[in-house]
Amino acid sequence: MDVKANSLYQEMQNMIGQSRLQVNEPQPLTNVNPSADDFSTMLKHAVDGVNDMQVASKTAQQNFEMGDTSLSLAEVMLTKEKASIAFEATVQVRNKVLEAYKQVMNMPV
Repeated sequence: MDVKANSLYQEMQNMIGQSRLQVNEPQPLTNVNPSADDFSTMLKHAVDGVNDMQVASKTAQQNFEMGDTSLSLAEVMLTKEKASIAFEATVQVRNKVLEAYKQVMNMPV
């Protein structure tokens, strides 16, 4: 999974645009928040992608340590760094979501 800030930002902007209702548009009664399913699906795919990168990194590292001559040290390190960067990005997104949640919960009603 490639973690690119611009594409992630664009995708989030598209989701925001889709979730906004027109002034005269009636709200559907069956599904209060249809974008919640899209967001949860996107989040699951992102986390699964990061997990897949970490598993691939661990596998490459183990294969290299066992003497696999088809892998170079540079390839193993590159795979490991990609997985590390993807994980760090996921942690940062989680921190921002928690911070936003705390701010919303502290708002006076």
